[in-house]
Amino acid sequence: MEIREVFARNLRAARQAKGLSQEELAHRADIDRTYISSLERSVYNASIDVVDRLATVLGIEACELLKRPPEEPQMSTAELDD
Repeated sequence: MEIREVFARNLRAARQAKGLSQEELAHRADIDRTYISSLERSVYNASIDVVDRLATVLGIEACELLKRPPEEPQMSTAELDD
């Protein structure tokens, strides 16, 4: 998964966990709502300053927005043949 997709998923999850609409998050972060929508759809890359501003509004560390989910265990070819 590309980092832009990771960011998009984490941003949406954090926003929803705080009970914020895209519009409310955009207002609090002084960012256009359509930009928030584009970030959540992996259309645009966010600058480090925007990542920091969004994290501050969401009450989390910026690194949380870039954190990859734990990988699922991969099955070996031998396990698939069983």
